[in-house]
Amino acid sequence: MYTEELVAHLYKRMSLIRRFELRLAEIYHTDAVKSPVHLSVGQEAIAVAACDPLEKDDIVSNTYRCHATYIAKGGDLNAMMAELYGKRTGCAGGKAGSMHLIDMENGILGASAVVGTTIPVATGYAMAMKMEAGTTKKQRVTVAFFGDGGTEEGCFYESLNFASLHQLPIIYLCENNRLAIHTPLEKRWAKDNLCERVKSFGIETHKITDGDVFTIRDTVARAVKQIRQSGKGPVFLECDTYRWLEHVGPRDDHSDHYRDLETYQQWQDNDQIKRLGEMLDEVTRKRLDNEITDEILKAEKFAEESPYPAAEELYAHVYAS
Repeated sequence: MYTEELVAHLYKRMSLIRRFELRLAEIYHTDAVKSPVHLSVGQEAIAVAACDPLEKDDIVSNTYRCHATYIAKGGDLNAMMAELYGKRTGCAGGKAGSMHLIDMENGILGASAVVGTTIPVATGYAMAMKMEAGTTKKQRVTVAFFGDGGTEEGCFYESLNFASLHQLPIIYLCENNRLAIHTPLEKRWAKDNLCERVKSFGIETHKITDGDVFTIRDTVARAVKQIRQSGKGPVFLECDTYRWLEHVGPRDDHSDHYRDLETYQQWQDNDQIKRLGEMLDEVTRKRLDNEITDEILKAEKFAEESPYPAAEELYAHVYAS
């Protein structure tokens, strides 16, 4: 059903994200990385599946857990690693760190560390896209990524209402790992009916519970095609997922007893990277793994050899000029 080319592409992107982050976890305790890191290990399939149907000039909006989406959308890996190292060649000049990655050349809006804040920003960008399409005759699409915690912010519902009212070309994608830091969804939501709530705004919704990378990709692809052809949205996706590591940092925190090992094992058994790797022949898989190794090593070398920002750059980009 799916071509070997597609399987290889999805496998490489997901595996690159995981191996990049696991390498980051290894060096996190050194002085090289200059900011906290929120890792997406276990959640890679959503970012890759959602970004694959997009074109370069489509836009994605990130949360602070933004490494996966940045890589999935084609962000510059060297600039990302340099940013984590606090270097001048970083994607934000070494000033922003892990939680504020940006690469507008590849359609990646600046991420934010404040929960929910990127949702209205993405909605505004979608409004601009709708206005732009009237003159360019090409409808670009925005995809806003956020966690289940982000849906608890008032700006989420304000954005849904505005987007539905103006039929904006935006896909809202909730990566639901059922945790707000350490607090499970069951202790935060009176009822687990997010899609029902979103439907009340007259928005098409889809809920994907099994983390299947192809199901997510196909659902996003249909939504993107629908929006491009009609110029009308929004569409909402809720994708269940599971983060394997702690909320912030590289540690396996299952010994902290706020989530159970049985659920963790179920998601490990359903690992989409392993699944796609088994769909490839050994020669292809090894070639892709070697390419990933080279890309990560080059990014690390680039970051290590890059200079730190000059002192006078402290005052740049503070005021509009």
